[in-house]
Amino acid sequence: MISKDLMEEILSAALSRGGDFADVFIENKRVTGIGLEDGKIERMQSGSDIGAGIRVISGESTAYAHTNDLSREGLLRSAEVVARALGNGSQERTFDLRTLRPTVEFPVSEPPDAVTAEHKVDMLQQADRAARAVDRDTIKQVMVGYGDVVQEVTIGNSEGVYVEDRRVRTRFLVNAVAAKGDVIQTGYEAAGTVTGFELFKVYDPTQMAANAAQRAKSLLDAEPAPSGKMPVVLAGEAGGTMVHEACGHGLEADLVQKGLSVYSGKPGEPVADASVTVIDDSTLPDRYGSYAFDDEGVPSRPVTLIKDGVLTEFLYDRLTARKEERDSNGHGRRESYQHKPVPRMANTYIAPGKANPEEMIRDVREGVLVRKMGGGQVNTTTGDFVFEVAEGYLIQDGDVGPMIRGATLTGNGPEVLRRVSGVGSDLGFTIGTCGKEGQGVPVSDAQPTLLFAGDKEEDLPISVGGTRMRGKTNAEVTKSPRIRRV
Repeated sequence: MISKDLMEEILSAALSRGGDFADVFIENKRVTGIGLEDGKIERMQSGSDIGAGIRVISGESTAYAHTNDLSREGLLRSAEVVARALGNGSQERTFDLRTLRPTVEFPVSEPPDAVTAEHKVDMLQQADRAARAVDRDTIKQVMVGYGDVVQEVTIGNSEGVYVEDRRVRTRFLVNAVAAKGDVIQTGYEAAGTVTGFELFKVYDPTQMAANAAQRAKSLLDAEPAPSGKMPVVLAGEAGGTMVHEACGHGLEADLVQKGLSVYSGKPGEPVADASVTVIDDSTLPDRYGSYAFDDEGVPSRPVTLIKDGVLTEFLYDRLTARKEERDSNGHGRRESYQHKPVPRMANTYIAPGKANPEEMIRDVREGVLVRKMGGGQVNTTTGDFVFEVAEGYLIQDGDVGPMIRGATLTGNGPEVLRRVSGVGSDLGFTIGTCGKEGQGVPVSDAQPTLLFAGDKEEDLPISVGGTRMRGKTNAEVTKSPRIRRV
């Protein structure tokens, strides 16, 4: 979007009054979003956002400015603003920018901006009809969403890096609401990748919609969840919500350096069972959180955070890496040119083991199987978490029993990882938008089937929250809970 010569001029202006490091992030982002509700298109937007963010770092201080004026004069004005913010000195710097080539590529065979809006709308309407066809009496509401982003970025910095990158992401989601009497339940499905419209050759939107509606309908007749400490099997298809929230955020270097992570000061120490390896890999093909370069122009690469239970690494951006006199490992991410980069996850997962997932369930006499996770919260300082269960079942004498509703899981992330009893050979991914410091970035996370068990109740690391005591039958529960998950 701008030449190397102009990039060098901007960097020189940014460092003209002193400073240790400067970078420029220029973005041209084209976004399409369509939302359908109650069978009608409620939202349809398409537009572009273009601008530049300029940063100067001096010691522990950072100055940042952004502008949507990409003229030479506008960019130099912003560079002078950040220069004045950090010093009154004077220095002359010259740069010889070198273009970095990606080590990984994400080809797009059907660019989403080449697909007509009419075709996208028709796809949402078909999904809406498929969800309602599951049961027209109980499916009361269907919300379907589609979005795509085509982002072109140019990044340059005072260390001589020059990067041009094009990123494409496409996503689809459906939320179905079922009701019977005073009971309301929801079912949710989502898919997204760093590809174009070919996403829908892998994920059938009508089948996703039917699955969401069927889950919502089934939950209407599900048993109230039991409560108490008990063995829990987290199926691979549940996705990696737990590893993302209860573990991943605590491994981001800014939180570690501020002492806001339970993992602060623990590199080289055992923090999980020896069967647990945690990886963040931004190079994975077809994953929603993947990229060729992070938002500071650092090439992507896999990062092993925990290996065989031992803490080995954190996720760094350039600023946190500078504080430890090391290199960034490619996890400086930002929502847009209007935001400073911070350490963020990309595709975080627990590596598969060797156990057979079906045999893991058969080893449980009484417990809970979680097939889909809902939302959750975590305290990164302590590692304590609470998550909703979107789809769960009782396990009775090694068999999958009736569906349950209203369950939550509570525990402590590091403690849970230390007490893993089995790691399955499968691996299931989910997608999301991760929020931090007021910014959202696309991510995916995954896990194999995990078993948390123990011979005694005090050995069980997860508590199940429900509305009936263990041992009570469904008939003994006087009133079913009214639950609505958003």
